[in-house]
Amino acid sequence: MQKNYQQKTLGILGGGQLGRMLIQSAINYNLEVHILDPDPNAPCKFLSNKFVNGDLKDYDAVYSFGKDCDVISIEIEHVNTEALFRLEKEGVKVFPQPHIIALIQDKRNQKQFYLDQGIPTAPFILTENKEEVLKQAAFLPAVNKLGKEGYDGRGVQLMRNAGDLEKAFDAPGLLEKLIDFDKELAVIVSRNETGEVKSFPSVECAFHPEHNLVEFLFSPANISDTVDAKARALAEEVIQKLDMVGLLAVELFLTKSGELLVNEIAPRPHNSGHHTIEANFTSQFEQHLRAVMGMPLGETGLRCPAAMVNLLGEDGFTGDAIVEGMDEAIKEQGVYLHLYGKKITKPFRKMGHVTLLAEDAGLLKEKADRIKELIKIKA
Repeated sequence: MQKNYQQKTLGILGGGQLGRMLIQSAINYNLEVHILDPDPNAPCKFLSNKFVNGDLKDYDAVYSFGKDCDVISIEIEHVNTEALFRLEKEGVKVFPQPHIIALIQDKRNQKQFYLDQGIPTAPFILTENKEEVLKQAAFLPAVNKLGKEGYDGRGVQLMRNAGDLEKAFDAPGLLEKLIDFDKELAVIVSRNETGEVKSFPSVECAFHPEHNLVEFLFSPANISDTVDAKARALAEEVIQKLDMVGLLAVELFLTKSGELLVNEIAPRPHNSGHHTIEANFTSQFEQHLRAVMGMPLGETGLRCPAAMVNLLGEDGFTGDAIVEGMDEAIKEQGVYLHLYGKKITKPFRKMGHVTLLAEDAGLLKEKADRIKELIKIKA
């Protein structure tokens, strides 16, 4: 029997660019979407059916918001899970499930989960404070990560030798062996309540050398079909072992010996899936909605090779955003600009992205470099 998805209210915790692109997909299905965000001028404010200004980490704000919804989901994992547990007990569907959000909020628990479940990951040591990190010179080179609150490169310190140990975080965290990888890959995978699982083709990520943000993304990844199949199977294994409903981004290292290691996961739409709006038969945002609303999952295949360029605020500029080079860029075939509704630019703030399509995957790198130099966001 056909379900009437339009009679259900979907609440999203977070009203940034991911929420904005979720709403853009939800509009096609006439879904009612409510948004909770701490920024009174969040990108979702004028797109949602109902916008509530409130703290995502505040129990009362999250609980009060969720009571008016049939389904709750997230676009950021830094939310109050205790309120979500209560809402779940009272009959609100919460996807991803609160215990999974709580697990992923702490990188220490996340890494222990991989170890317990036999999921390949880099060797690591859990640490409680700076003093414990200082004793681990023999484990270097390594990456020191905060257990909680780190994201977009914050809460991460590279430690190549004993001289770097003084930078250690004086808080619960972990030391993770520095992997000499060949490529950084990502796989977006989804699962609905019936247990249907679908993954998107692997993508290859190139990170900004200083700010640990994805600078370029290429789809498909420049890997063999065998490696792609293994990466997708590993991502599917992770979401099934979590027993998670929703969308999961699985970041992977492909080592120089050909081994795949899970680095980190994010239980929501992710920067590594933005290209799917134009490049795949179903976008990651539509797939997230399908998964949490109980719809059949969509076809994930690639329509066309694609690249994605993140548009970050230019260094040295803060104020009302001005997009330079836009007219010239959008004249070109296969160039799709997405701005995130952020009026104020700051250095390295995520302001938008550009997806590039080309039948010849070999042309995409040159095209991505050119577009990146052409479009600049200043003030």
